[in-house]
Amino acid sequence: MGELERLHNRFGEDVAFFIVYIKEAHPEDGWVLEENRDEGIALTDPTTADERADAAATCAIRLKTTIPVLLDGADDMVAAAYGGWPDRLYLIDRDGRVAFQGEEGPSGFRPKELEAAIERDLRYSKR
Repeated sequence: MGELERLHNRFGEDVAFFIVYIKEAHPEDGWVLEENRDEGIALTDPTTADERADAAATCAIRLKTTIPVLLDGADDMVAAAYGGWPDRLYLIDRDGRVAFQGEEGPSGFRPKELEAAIERDLRYSKR
């Protein structure tokens, strides 16, 4: 999360940053990662809005992020529309168009590419 925090600190005056908490990637009642258990992370897939909000709050605390966290609904429409599972970086421009879509994470989670896209978009919008 450090790289995203850095981008948030650098561009936060010009770009609205959000983390969208979507369907849990590695719940205890699904695809369990031993790494998560080793770190004390063990939760079932949230089935209500309150459970999802609790999981998102815990995630934000563990990540020590200052970036606002939004919740995808129980229908998972945001994840379906953006292909965000398990994680992905996006830049939406001032006209509401996708200006950057990162590759599927975690291997495709490349904040430097997002940074370059933000720089391009800000230069273009100042013309």
